[in-house]
Amino acid sequence: MTLRVAGMMSGTSYDAVDVAVADFDQDGELLTCTPLGMISRAVAPELRARISELLPPNGTSIEQVCRLDTELGQLFADVAGEAVQRFGDVDLVVSHGQTVFHWVRDSTVLGTLQLGSPAWIAETTGVAVLSDVRTRDITRGGQGAPLAAVLDALLVLSDDVRRGSLNLGGIANITVQDSPVPGTAIGAPEVIAYDLGPAGALLDLVIGRHTGGAERMDTDGRRAAHGRVHDQLLERLLAEPYYRLDPPKSTGKELFHTDYLDAIIGDDDLELDDLVATLTELTARLVGDACHRHQLAELVVAGGGVRNPTLMDRIGALTDGVAVRPIEDFGIPAQAKEGYLMALIGYLSWHGLPGTIGTATGASSLLGSFTPGAAPLRLPTTETIAPSRMLVVPPDERI
Repeated sequence: MTLRVAGMMSGTSYDAVDVAVADFDQDGELLTCTPLGMISRAVAPELRARISELLPPNGTSIEQVCRLDTELGQLFADVAGEAVQRFGDVDLVVSHGQTVFHWVRDSTVLGTLQLGSPAWIAETTGVAVLSDVRTRDITRGGQGAPLAAVLDALLVLSDDVRRGSLNLGGIANITVQDSPVPGTAIGAPEVIAYDLGPAGALLDLVIGRHTGGAERMDTDGRRAAHGRVHDQLLERLLAEPYYRLDPPKSTGKELFHTDYLDAIIGDDDLELDDLVATLTELTARLVGDACHRHQLAELVVAGGGVRNPTLMDRIGALTDGVAVRPIEDFGIPAQAKEGYLMALIGYLSWHGLPGTIGTATGASSLLGSFTPGAAPLRLPTTETIAPSRMLVVPPDERI
């Protein structure tokens, strides 16, 4: 039976709320995903400012948290309602919420917090909502991130090609199929996924601060293209201990924030374009190092960073011999990947199936908490086998 799911995502850049709607059908171990489309709603500057005020290293109050949880819930509800009007009734809405803290101590994740009360979505749409999709993984000893591995394993990774899947958001994360750990079956490579480090997070921070908010990102990579890489600063940035931790591992703006960057820059007086060029090179180096470490032949790229040609050019140069491909080759728009990931997680949770992979996040977990809609919550009563492959079929090609 077809399940139509709307997947909602507001990433670490908190510039927009994306909603992707898809139909899912399963036949044996093959899961078919029919993408129906995506809408994106920009987050208003006033709300973006309140999110920023809440993030580390800033302090906050319970009142601020409560107000933001409500306002984000209302925003998500409004965008979800628009998606239902455009694409038709859905069976489930999955809301990732807005991450405001990811609590990591000594490489162990102790907790995570995403704001945006799901009750507003359920009340507006009348549809059941799956939310808080990271915490359950953490309770089982996992990192709660990156979640993309489950989609990458079904859609992108291949036993025939050493292929990696990269997402360039505020934080860059990668999924690869690596050699099996000792004691596992020969010829059964494990799926590994982890956060590489900052992509847009530090770039957006310095650009917003240096331009007084007039610019929020390095549009089209122009500043990086005009700047020069500061080699000494780059080496100090690359000395970050996080980069040498073994996966599974995850990180966020709790580490890569204003005070962190100021401490590394120190007394260096850099032009903005040179600083942007250096941070762009940092991300490209992290990606290039990962590609060579995992001996990749192909790298499939998604996320907002694909719109930065300077970053993509540097990744291409530093992954010499690796074929860089867009996620569109697999039927999903680069900007919609995380929305469709949320929709996939919704399908899996609806059927009582794990939404994470043990070798990726560190645990295999059923994800999320359900908020009923206008009708009683009725989940499937028959067992569904876990899919081993996902095929994306455009609406006009499905049978």
